[in-house]
Amino acid sequence: MPRHQLVVIGAGPGGYVAAIKAAQLGLDVACVEKEQALGGTCLRVGCIPSKALLEASEKIHAAQHNQIIGAKIGQVELDLAALMAHKDKVVKANTGGVEYLFKKNKVTRYLGHGTILTPNKVRVEGPEGVQELETERILIATGSKPAPLKGVELDYEIVGTSDQAIAYPHVPEHLVVIGGGVIGLELGSVWNRLGAKVTVLEYLPHILGGMDGEVARAAEKIFRKQGLEIRTGVRVTAAYAKDGKGVVEYEGGEPLVADRVLLATGRIPNTDGLGLENVGLSTDERGRIPVNAHYQTAVPSIFAIGDVIAGPMLAHKAEEEGYAAVEYMVTGYGHVDYNSIPNVVYTHPEIASVGKSEEELKAAGVPYKKGSFPFSANGRARAMNDTDGFAKILAHAETDRILGVHIIGPRAGDLIAEAAVAMAFHASAEDLARASHAHPTLAEVLKEAALATWDKPLHI
Repeated sequence: MPRHQLVVIGAGPGGYVAAIKAAQLGLDVACVEKEQALGGTCLRVGCIPSKALLEASEKIHAAQHNQIIGAKIGQVELDLAALMAHKDKVVKANTGGVEYLFKKNKVTRYLGHGTILTPNKVRVEGPEGVQELETERILIATGSKPAPLKGVELDYEIVGTSDQAIAYPHVPEHLVVIGGGVIGLELGSVWNRLGAKVTVLEYLPHILGGMDGEVARAAEKIFRKQGLEIRTGVRVTAAYAKDGKGVVEYEGGEPLVADRVLLATGRIPNTDGLGLENVGLSTDERGRIPVNAHYQTAVPSIFAIGDVIAGPMLAHKAEEEGYAAVEYMVTGYGHVDYNSIPNVVYTHPEIASVGKSEEELKAAGVPYKKGSFPFSANGRARAMNDTDGFAKILAHAETDRILGVHIIGPRAGDLIAEAAVAMAFHASAEDLARASHAHPTLAEVLKEAALATWDKPLHI
């Protein structure tokens, strides 16, 4: 029977990072993954392929609508097969990269489904049969899966999830997206740019639930201008395939008939068949595995990270937890600063945030001050002809410590890193405002927003 010091179940961002770091710290590590390609949902059918489609579709749309500055472009035709081939190539490069890193760091990979039998034993059922692994510790990193919605009948072709929406063989004439969150808006944007009529149905009174309200409202206006039909306050009661079409029923209106229906109402922890009952572990009301501050479950030898535990379902959050969990196993200490974990929506413009929103600060009774600055007043944004949006900084009214940063605008996903670092080091708005920013750059928007928070902006 193979023996290891750590067996990681799941090779997504959290699992593979944990396995690599544990091996670097000197442990004999194995990783069990049921999919042939490593990298989990994020690399195979989530973050990476969707970003490949978002980047390419933005350029295609710009060319088709003569939006490239200083160029007159003739007829531009979409080659969907080539676009999908590009996406697949990007995915293969990333999943292959994880395989290389496993070999480099001597992580033993087992192909198959992992089930916990005892606190120190994992069964692997794969194409080569069944085998059992003995281990000192087990780390659960099995991620999440699309959340079901009552009344929605998935046939995974006409009515499907993001797994299908990254690989439609044809541009749908009409796509109905159920859910106005990150996944729905990103993939809705892709197919809208490629020529589909896209209708987004959101149950809440606004899109992007949980994000700063001012940013979410600005985003909704911009997306509507881009051609997305957004209906909020809509309760979907049924969705199903009929006669080669998708039918979506909702309260208070006539059913919608579309070529494709995308269910994008969130994700739930993926703990099916893990064998938690074999070791006396149970999940909470939302299907998550309870852990302590060191990602340790009620069974001392079993740990859990990422989407299967509480917190935002973000790939980089899982990575940080995987790193911290194995550091704790080896050194006795591991830590994640949850206040400085950013969140990004990769639409155009991009939307990014870190820390608290205004709504959260008001609810908690925290005194705060805010400053904002528009991209329309930024020289680099003007040069790019990309001026929609703004940056907003929230700081404590008494200490000036930065509590939250929210950006909607060009390359917001990259700009938010500066804010995350500032918050990780407990910077004040004055600290950020006094730091020299290269000119002309988009990052100057953050400097000006910090000036507006602490004192007064210069360029408006």
